[in-house]
This record gives sequence, structure tokens and C-alpha cells, in this order.
Amino acid sequence: MFYKKSIPSLIKEAQESGEGTLKRTLSSYHLVALGVGAIIGAGLFSLTGIAAADNAGPAVILSFIIAAIGCGFAGLCYAEFASMIPVAGSAYTYSYATMGEFIAWVIGWDLVLEYALAAATVSVSWSQYFSQFLAEIGIHLPAALLHGPWEGGMINIPAIVIVCLLSLLLMRGTQESSFVNNLLVIVKIAVVLIFIALGWKFINPANHSPFIPVNTGEEALKAGKIGFFDFFSSPEFGHFGISGVLRGAGVVFFAFIGFDAVSTAAQEAKNPQKGMPIGIIGSLLVCTLLYVAFSYVMTGLEHYSAFEGDAKPVATAFARTGYTFLNLALMIAILAGYTSVILVMLLGQSRVFYSMSKDGLLPKFFSDLSKNQTPWKSNLLFMFFVSIFAGFVPVSDLGHMVSIGTLFAFTLVCIGVIILRKKDPQLDRPFKTPLVPLVPILGIIICVTMMAGLPIESWERLAIWMALGIIIYFGYSKSHSLARLAAERNESKD
Repeated sequence: MFYKKSIPSLIKEAQESGEGTLKRTLSSYHLVALGVGAIIGAGLFSLTGIAAADNAGPAVILSFIIAAIGCGFAGLCYAEFASMIPVAGSAYTYSYATMGEFIAWVIGWDLVLEYALAAATVSVSWSQYFSQFLAEIGIHLPAALLHGPWEGGMINIPAIVIVCLLSLLLMRGTQESSFVNNLLVIVKIAVVLIFIALGWKFINPANHSPFIPVNTGEEALKAGKIGFFDFFSSPEFGHFGISGVLRGAGVVFFAFIGFDAVSTAAQEAKNPQKGMPIGIIGSLLVCTLLYVAFSYVMTGLEHYSAFEGDAKPVATAFARTGYTFLNLALMIAILAGYTSVILVMLLGQSRVFYSMSKDGLLPKFFSDLSKNQTPWKSNLLFMFFVSIFAGFVPVSDLGHMVSIGTLFAFTLVCIGVIILRKKDPQLDRPFKTPLVPLVPILGIIICVTMMAGLPIESWERLAIWMALGIIIYFGYSKSHSLARLAAERNESKD
């Protein structure tokens, strides 16, 4: 269970080229664009409204800052690993090298949940904006075909269609997918800047007051009417107040997982030692600045309560500006932005499965490459898997599940940096996380704190998913592990 892959073997794997390996086509610019493509999407255009309405109010700005700080610490740890071990697999591969096979399996299985459900979450919001776009040009789709059964409909057809189309693009090739992503990112950033510039002068200060809405449970706690632990289990926890800001940070943390997706493409980077840190940290810095400004304008244009249950809050807020002639262009650009997020999430998921399959923990089926050097069978499987979630599950539930999975992955990466610094301090590290162990420890504390702020349902679903993964590990993966089989052969020779 605790066999580890050696760093030299991982570096050797990263240097492989030719048929049967992933193709190196991504420059530093492509990696930053990949990160921005994944980061700016549902977290900004949809979950901002959900977190403001349900948790933090105008203080969702603070939620974004807290989440960004936690991401910054985790991002520095990711950058060290990605420059040192430039192979596909992200946190799964890093855990394999530092904490052993079982922990690697757990985190790999967790990443499957993270990327697959992230793609599903964004596709649900994409569907809502797409239906509004069609309505603007006189085409009205039946409501039953735009919502899953838990939202009063039957099935979300547009969400399923976009997942399938992007999966087919990924099967076509990484270079082609990257080109499409770059175009979408340019459009997306332009829209964010236009929204901030045009919306700023229409901000109503009254919408920012109170900045942190009162949480009745916190008031009762201060007055001694309820106990500390009773408050954590009460319905008021996480519903405005300081606890709402923290829970909001856990929800919008989903918006920052783009730099994590960058690390899954390490084996397709031209110069990963230089490009990976630039891609991870650069995309995180750019997007944090845009997030804070965007959320400030959005909650200033419209009262946060108006965003409750609204999957397209940006359009709702922008309507306050009076620039109705830009509504159609805004929706087209938001659709482009969402599309790039789904694309990068589907790419990241297939690369994690590719790495797990290469290690024998999953059937070889998942590491088979097409003539275009893409793991097309993984793409095909998750085209079906993600489509099911996109077609039937509400966006808010999906967002919470993705956030807890992401935070768990980041926590293990921070732990991994501490372990490897102590175990192998002499290893070549093209990028070094500063102030170790302080930075990783702070990353762990913030990530765990935000996990604690998420609803209990998120923990229950994570536990169920992990239990299923552990069954698969002991039922299949443990006996097929290539690292374990190799170690047993070496022991028998000795």
C-alpha cells in the first residue's frame, strides 16, 4: 500500500518522447492561458452570485481574498512539484512520490471527482446562459429540457451537448484544443474588463451595506444563548456573518482550481521547469485581481439577495447598467469563457486517469493513446460520466462537491512538499517554495479551515466517493500496481 515511485524514475518518465507518449506542444504563454481558461468561469460568472446570496453577501469579496491566499500557498507548493516532476497526474503523481501508493490512489480518485464535477458544474451554468442567448434571438427551449429533475425539469440537454462536443475536440489533439482555448481566453478577459469598466459608475453604495450581513447564530453565540459546538451544527452557521464569509470562501475556492489543471499538463509543456511555475503562479495572480474587482462591481450593481437561485447573476447585475445593447455580446463572451473552463477540466481529468493507468492502478484501456497522442478512451468514458451529472444534478450541489475535493488535494500537496524537503533535501528543484515549512503549513491550515466551513452534505458525499474508491483499490488496483509488482520482483531476487 505504501510503495513509492522514485523521483529519478518519474524524471525519466518525463523525458520520454515519441510514439506512446504525450506530445510536448505547450509554451509558457499557453500554460498561463490554460490556467486562466480554467480559473475564470463558473466561479466568477455563477458561484459568485450563489456565495453572495447564500453565505457572505457583499463580503463575498473577502471570501475571494481568503480563498486566494489559501490558493497562493498551495500554488507555490504545486509550482515546486510541477517544475521538479514534470509529468501528467498533478497531485496524484506528487503524492505517489512522497506518501506512497495508497495515498496517491486516494488523491487520484479525489481528482477524478474534482475535475469531472467541475466540468459538469460549469456546463450547467453554460446551459442557462445559452438558453437566455437563444431567447434573445427569439428561440425558446422548453424549461423541462434546461433543468434536471431536482430543479423541476427532466434533463439539461444543452449541458450534455457542450460536454460531448468538447470531449470530441480533446480527442482530436492537445494543440488544437490549446488554440481554441487561447481564443476563448482572450474573449473572456475582455468581457471581465468591460463589465468592470462599464459597471463601476453604476454601483449603488446601499447594496454594499451592511458589508457583512448579520448571522443570527453568531449573535446568539456571543450572547451565550447557544454553545460553541451547537452553533457549528446549527442552520445559521455559514449563513452570513463571519462564518458565512468562511463558508463562502470554501464555495468560491472552486473558482481557483485552474492552476491545479495546469499541473496536469506538465508532460505536454515544452519547457516544464520554467513554464510550470509561470503558468501556475501567473494565472493565479491575474485571476485574483480580476475576481476581487468583478465581485465588488457585481454586488454593487444589484443587491445580493437578488442572486438567490440565479445561475446567471452576471446578466442580472449587468442589466442595472442600462447597456442593453451589449447584453447579447456579454452572453456570447460568457459562453466562450465557460467553454474554456469545461475544456480544461476535461483535459485535466483525462491526464490524471492516464497517469493512474500507466502505473497499473487502472486498466490499460485508460492510457491508450490515439494517433494524435491523446488518451481518447478516457475522454470518451468521461464524456458519458460528466454528461450524466451535467444533465441531472443542480449546480449548487456540484459546486460544493468540487470545492471539498479541491481543498483535499491542495492539503496533500502542501504536506508532500514538507515530506520531500525532509526526505530528499538535495533534489534539484528548478522552483523552490519559499519559507518551508511555514508556507505549506499555512496552506494546510487555510484549506482545512475552508473544508470545515462547507456543508455536512459535502463531507458525506466525499466519504461515499472515497469509500467507493477504496473498494476499487483493494479489489483491483493493489494487485495490478506496477510499482508493487516491480518491488516484489526485486525482493524475490534478493
